[in-house]
Amino acid sequence: MSDLVAPERLDVLLHRIRREVERGPLPSAQVAVARAGRLVAFETYGDAGPDTRYVLQSVGRSIVAGVVWKLIGDGLLDVGEQVAAIIPEFAPNGKEEVTVEQVLTHTAGFPFAPLGFPKMLDREQRLAAFGRWRLDYPPGTRFQFHLTSAAWLIAEIVERRTGLAFADYLRERLARPLGLESIELGVPEDRQPGTVAPMTATDRTSDEQEPDPWGPWYLSDPKVLAAGEPSHALVATAADVVLYFQALEHSGLWKPDAVAEGTRIRLTDHPYGDQIYGGGDERRTSMGLFVTVAGPDSGSNLPSTGSPSLFGSAGAAYQLGFMDPESGLSFACLSNGYPLAGYDHSPHGTALLRDIAELAGGLATELP
Repeated sequence: MSDLVAPERLDVLLHRIRREVERGPLPSAQVAVARAGRLVAFETYGDAGPDTRYVLQSVGRSIVAGVVWKLIGDGLLDVGEQVAAIIPEFAPNGKEEVTVEQVLTHTAGFPFAPLGFPKMLDREQRLAAFGRWRLDYPPGTRFQFHLTSAAWLIAEIVERRTGLAFADYLRERLARPLGLESIELGVPEDRQPGTVAPMTATDRTSDEQEPDPWGPWYLSDPKVLAAGEPSHALVATAADVVLYFQALEHSGLWKPDAVAEGTRIRLTDHPYGDQIYGGGDERRTSMGLFVTVAGPDSGSNLPSTGSPSLFGSAGAAYQLGFMDPESGLSFACLSNGYPLAGYDHSPHGTALLRDIAELAGGLATELP
C-alpha cells in the first residue's frame, strides 16, 4: 500500500471520515481508494457492512458517463449528432437542433424539464414527455445542470443505439464483465432492505419533521429508487465505484481516445442559478462529457490537490467520487446521512466535504 498512496495521509483521511460516523451525525459511511488497477483501501463505518450499497446521487454520473464513452469508442455515437435524429419524439417545440454534446455538458436549454414518478416507469410516457419539453433558452447559450432530464435522454440514446435498456447495458456489457456487480440501476423494492443503505435525516428533531422533497429525499421512496432515474438512482459499494474508474484505463473495455475525449474540458463557467450545488461557492466548473473536471479552478467540490485532469463528481450531501488520470488514483466516499434540506451548505458540512476532497486528492501526488 505504501508504494501506491501516502500512508500517513490515508490514515488522516480515514480517521476524518470515521470520526463523522462515531462522533458526528452520519449513520454510516464507506470509503475506497484504488490505484494501478488495485484496490488499496476499503473501509465501512457505522451501521453498514462491506456489502452495503449506497445510493450514488451525482457520484453516479461518472458511471453514466462511462457508458456514453463506451458507445463513442465503439463507433455507436457521435456527440455532434442531433438528439432528434436519434430520438425523433424529442424534436417538437424547437428542440431539433439540440446536440448530444449539449445534453452531456448541461447546455441543452431545458434544465428542469419534468419527468417524475410514476411516469418515468413507462417508456412511452417518457417519450411523450420528451416531446412536450420546451426550451428555457437557446441550446448552447447557458450552462445549467440538467438535473434529471439529461440522463433520461442519455438512457434512451443508449437503448436506441444498442437495443438494450440502459440498466441492462450497464449490467451486461460493463458491470458484470468487470466483476462489479454491486453497481445496479433500478433495484427492485423487495431487494432494497438490507442491501441498500436507507437514507437517514441527520438533523431530524421530531417525527413530525418532513424533509424537503427536493434533492436526495426524492430517492428515499423505495418505489422511486426502483424506477431507476439514471442520473442519481444508481447504487454501488465504494469499492466498485473506484474499480469502475480504474477499469476505464486498465480493463481494455474502453478505447483510450474515447476516455480522453470524455474527460476533455468542453467549457468552464459558473453554473447558472446554482443555488443547489453552489452553496455560495464562487469557483467556476469545468465540464467534460457528463463529468466535472478539476481544470484550473477545481470547481464543483473536486480536489485542488490532484491534477487539473482529475474528473468525477461530488454528490449530496457528503459524497465524492473521482479519478485522477495523471496519478492513476481513484477515490469514493459514500454515506446515507442527509440533512432535512437535502444539501448541507453549513460551515460544518462545507468543511467536511472540503477536507475529504483535499486529503483524497493528494493521496498519490504527495508520495515521498
